[in-house]
Amino acid sequence: MGINDLRHRIAGRKIAVLGLCISNFPLIEFFHKMGAGKIVGFDRSDSCELKKRLDELALRIPFEYYLGEDYLSYLTDDFDEIYKTPVLRPDIPELARARERGAYVTSEMEEFLKHCPAKTYAVTGSDGKTTTTTILYLLLKEAFKDKETRVWLGGNIGKPVLPHLEEIDKEDRVVLELSSFQLLTMTKSPDVSVVTNVSPNHLDVHKSYEEYIEAKKNIYRFQNGEGVVVLNSGNDVTLAMMNEVLGKTRAFGFGIGTWDGAYSLDGKLYTKVNGEITEIMDTKDVLLPGNHNLENYMAAIAAVCDVVSPKDICNVAATFKGVEHRLEFVRELKGVKYFNSSIDSSPNRTMNALNVFKDKEVVLIAGGADKKIPFDSLGKALFEKVRVLILTGPTAKLIENAARDEYRRRGKEYDIVTYHCQNYEEAVECACKEAKSGEVVLLSPASTSFDMFKNFEERGKTFKYLVNKLTV
Repeated sequence: MGINDLRHRIAGRKIAVLGLCISNFPLIEFFHKMGAGKIVGFDRSDSCELKKRLDELALRIPFEYYLGEDYLSYLTDDFDEIYKTPVLRPDIPELARARERGAYVTSEMEEFLKHCPAKTYAVTGSDGKTTTTTILYLLLKEAFKDKETRVWLGGNIGKPVLPHLEEIDKEDRVVLELSSFQLLTMTKSPDVSVVTNVSPNHLDVHKSYEEYIEAKKNIYRFQNGEGVVVLNSGNDVTLAMMNEVLGKTRAFGFGIGTWDGAYSLDGKLYTKVNGEITEIMDTKDVLLPGNHNLENYMAAIAAVCDVVSPKDICNVAATFKGVEHRLEFVRELKGVKYFNSSIDSSPNRTMNALNVFKDKEVVLIAGGADKKIPFDSLGKALFEKVRVLILTGPTAKLIENAARDEYRRRGKEYDIVTYHCQNYEEAVECACKEAKSGEVVLLSPASTSFDMFKNFEERGKTFKYLVNKLTV
């Protein structure tokens, strides 16, 4: 299937778009361009900013919308197609009734994968998705920089790619970041699939950890033996997935494995292609710090080790400074370095971030909305790395309890200086007062941002703004 099949199907149809974040605006315009008979948008938010943007859109194209807490109650028309936002569960009563009426319920990413003519690479996982996806994209850009092949980036990172379907050629490459929400209802897998790791996450939306794992498996479940699957050899859940892969398996990890892929051993980075091992570079020459980032590199390299050259890998590794909001250096003030890692929305991510730094040199700002996942594993990193703990939001006490439990387990008296703050202004001011020269102030929330912010980007930008306002 391709763009012409999609155009033929959409022409004259009544389309509902559930979720009107800014990234869906191009999607609405795309449906209009494809000849949709009617387009109606729905969103829980009724902010003035959103209304203004929707009214501006309605001046350009025929478009209606419903906003507010009861927005789904207006989903009463006989819509032919309903495109849902990923975080909206597919089994809610409103969508069940729409299916009974004959509506086709889908999503932007599902339709893209069904109709994309180019080779697709996709990354999922509990941690490291964004960095791995970005590295994979940069590796392909480097490999094809002297060719006519274009490399596209989308999914859970960047803008929607379905509106660009007309521009994508068969010889292009598409790199996607896919969340468990996007994968939950997926029936078409990418050509090359990467699972960075799996640990409990998003249990505020998923019914169980088992459902979360099953959703992740959809990234390779429908390859029918023709694709490539890259899995983490050091993660128990992904290691077990290797027995289920129908296509070609590749792996990444520390120590040379039996599968093709990418590996690190004794300070060197290697690729293994068709059983042949090639030394690529010293791991110390990878610009991004931390073993977790080395894993991100290996995951991305394993996905494209048959396409990229050692030179391509070295060029990217020596120049890529990381994605915004992931261990992002903000500034140094009075000998204290400030880092923004707002993307760290799980305990594992915060553990990885903390492990980059020396023992007891971190003033950590953490806390946020609760995803109903355990924080026990975070205790060890807090014990070893954190001198001052500044907490905000609903998970504040859970994080503090994880630290205190670790101290009790070790028979030690709790000695982390701990504060609870109402907002980020208080948290940053407190960090500035407490941090000593030679230490770091790290924002790594181990929680989602939805208690105070629209997303982790807004949270990170707020932190950076407040840090840059600090004066001597």
